[in-house]
This record gives sequence, C-alpha cells and structure tokens, in this order.
Amino acid sequence: MLLLSLIELFEKGEVLENKVFITPELVGTFKENFTLLVTTGHNPDFYLPFYHLAGEGFWFIKTWPGKELNSVIKNFTVLNGLVEYAFFSEDLFTLLHSSETRTILKSAVLNRYFPESTQLYLQAKNSSGYLQDLKQYLLNESAATYTITQTAPDEEQLFVRGGLFKKLVPQVYNFSCCISGMRLSSLHGFSMVDACHIVPFSLSKDDKVTNGLALCPNLHRAFDRGLISVDVQLKVLVSSSIAEDENNTYALKKLEGKRLNLPFGAIHYPAQENLSWHREVMFKG
Repeated sequence: MLLLSLIELFEKGEVLENKVFITPELVGTFKENFTLLVTTGHNPDFYLPFYHLAGEGFWFIKTWPGKELNSVIKNFTVLNGLVEYAFFSEDLFTLLHSSETRTILKSAVLNRYFPESTQLYLQAKNSSGYLQDLKQYLLNESAATYTITQTAPDEEQLFVRGGLFKKLVPQVYNFSCCISGMRLSSLHGFSMVDACHIVPFSLSKDDKVTNGLALCPNLHRAFDRGLISVDVQLKVLVSSSIAEDENNTYALKKLEGKRLNLPFGAIHYPAQENLSWHREVMFKG
C-alpha cells in the first residue's frame, strides 16, 4: 500500500529528490488507497509500513540528529517525531523516475495483492478521492463529509487535515496577511504567512478555512493572545490594555478599525460565530 502511494507521488511529480518526507499528501494518499483496495479488517495505519519497510533492503530511514528508531514504533506521533525523511536505494529511485517502470511495478503490486479490488481502485482514481473530498470539505465547498469518516479521527487523519489547513488558509487569502497585507514567499517554498485558528482546534475540532485567518507571525501571536480581534464588520479590534510606542510604524494601534483583506468568495470568509467566540473569550478588550 505504501509503495503504491509512493509511486503515485512520483507520477504527480511530488518526489523530485531521494528524500521522502512524511507529508499530509503522502499520508492522505495512503489512506485513500487503503480504503479503495483493502477488503480485510486491517487498520489503515500509515506508521507501520513506513517503519517496517526499512527491513526490505531498498527503503531506508533518516532520523533527526540525536534520535534513534526504537525497536517498536507504537504510533504515528512517535514515528513523526523521530523521522526526518526516508529514502530509496539509488537503483530503485532511478527506476521510479521512469513512467514505464512505474507502470510495471504498480501492475505487479495490484495483481499480486489486490486482484479483486483493482478495478474499483482504477475507476475511483479517475474521479474524486479522499484528498480532493477533504479539501472541498475544509474549504467549506461541500456539505458532505469527506470519504474517510470516523466519530473521532485518528492522529494520522488529524495530521492530514492539519497539514491541509496550513496550506489552504494562506491559499484562499492569496498568501497574504489578511490584516497587514504582507505577502512574502521564496523559491524554497517558505512563506511568512501563517494559518491561524480562530477557535483553537483543541476546543473546536474545526479545521475548515472558515475557522482560519491568514496572518503574519507577529499578528498571529497577537491574535492568539487576545491583543487583537475582529468585529462583526470584519474590522480589526485592538486591546486597550497594551502599552506600546504608538508612533512606531508597526504599532498595533495603527491597525484599529482596518478591514480585513478577505478571500475571493464569501464561502471562505471567517465564520461570525468563531469570531464572536474569540471576542468573548480571548480578546482582552
């Protein structure tokens, strides 16, 4: 299952060097494929094959400096805290760059392990899937729940959802801070705009973009600490309990009454009930 998911990432051009990081896209693809192909009672635990595949001779794990893999990895959080990235043997990595070889390997795995569910898998891959459904759900563009549902999502699903939240919120705000307008990114993929939860996820379990604001790091921190908030007209509120040099270019008081730079499409706007919670519970007015 993990090999099929990795082949899929190669096909999408998402693996460009011999370093496979644990990303929401990889974990989400694994879970999507598991749902489509596995008909037994096994659990779709990503951490198990990612760790145990290292015993096959072509898959290797690089841990963070000073950390070592234990003999038993008990859950995803432990694995994610230990692993910097994994990598293939050089010969297999070279072969995976060939579309012809990928087709052969993919067919071999499907025919050997999933002959009864392969057709359904191939048909589903031509339509929407778990990741696409989940993105639409988090973007508030679909009332239906995404493909994989559980009463209490496991830590791997939360990792996928959290990772997508961090990407989708800046995306709908055009990668700009919705208050300051700052927009900074680099060729290395770094951005200076954060995805900020309005109501903390630990309380709300809400990771739709309507529970998010795109903020630069200093305003993210100010929002989380209740030094700023947003009123019903979507204008900035600044706490009266702070002391600062109001003549400074970056003084928070200069932002008072500034209207948010909103996403295109009201469906992505911050939810009023979430903003109301922040004003009532967090804001130090």
